[in-house]
Amino acid sequence: MKTLNYSRQREALMKCLEGRRDHPTADVLFQSLREEDPKISLATVYRNLNLLTNAGKIRKISCGDGTEHYDFVTDDHSHFICKECGKIIDLTMHPSSRTLHRYAENNEEISTIEGHSLILYGYCKTCQEKRKKTS
Repeated sequence: MKTLNYSRQREALMKCLEGRRDHPTADVLFQSLREEDPKISLATVYRNLNLLTNAGKIRKISCGDGTEHYDFVTDDHSHFICKECGKIIDLTMHPSSRTLHRYAENNEEISTIEGHSLILYGYCKTCQEKRKKTS
């Protein structure tokens, strides 16, 4: 992982993200950080999110609808995204690394696999119940 120089704003961003499980967007993080530091700008939040993502300190989740969410957990894990409310849920299930490496060995176009991202889409239990009631 790349080492970053110390930044007060970056440290505040990491602390804000560390305690969350809701995979916030940059805008949500910005609003939260402004409560502590009214002078912080949205550009600073985006710049630091990009630096932290590129350094491997956080993970960016692209939801397919143009929004990007951020995750403090950087180890390989999967996500479930509700198509109704957009909630992102961490999943502990993931393909075994042995299976992925075997796939790479059998594919002449792949040299190595360094990580993976699996996103499942569907409806969370709350939204599924609402859908049942309206249909």
